[in-house]
Formats: sequence, C-alpha cells, structure tokens
Amino acid sequence: MGIKSVFGANLKYYRKKRNLSQEELSEQVGITPKHLSTIETGATFVSADLLERLTKRLEVSASTLFYTVKEKSVDDSMLTIIDQIIDREFIRAAESIKLQIRQYD
Repeated sequence: MGIKSVFGANLKYYRKKRNLSQEELSEQVGITPKHLSTIETGATFVSADLLERLTKRLEVSASTLFYTVKEKSVDDSMLTIIDQIIDREFIRAAESIKLQIRQYD
C-alpha cells in the first residue's frame, strides 16, 4: 500500500469519525468534493497547505494521517488510558509514603 493510499484511507477514516461528508469537509478546507475524493482514493496527494487545513479541521496530527494499520499510534484514547494509569499509580505511591511516614511517628 503506497503512501497516497494510506493517507487517503486515514483521511477518509477521520472524516467519517467527525461525521463529515466529503462535501462538508471539502467546503470547509476550500477544495472541491471531487478533489477530496481523489485524495481519499489515493489518486492524488495533498499540498502542505491543504494538509495543514485538513489536520486543523479534523483535529489530528499530520503524522496520524500517515500511519499504516501495521503501525501503532498513540491517539487520544490511548493517552487517556496512560493518564489514568499514571494517576492511579501516583495515588498508590502517595498512600504508601503516607503509611511509611506514619510509622515513624
């Protein structure tokens, strides 16, 4: 799978995830629906300016649009899980420290 195809498939995925039609997204980023369609199918590629507009509108990093299914990316849901684990472990560590300090009283 080439980079244009990977990019196009990811673009389509995140467009649909935001519940946007091709018409809506293309209008919001200043291109025609046909142009967006050719990008999503991998027939053409984006310019740097268009890439920036797409990532801002879809609220994703540019690198996210280049990942293949074989690569694992850290998305917002993964970051939330990581944050929860850190918070839980921090609370456990703080409770353990408090118990140790109380033993010295």
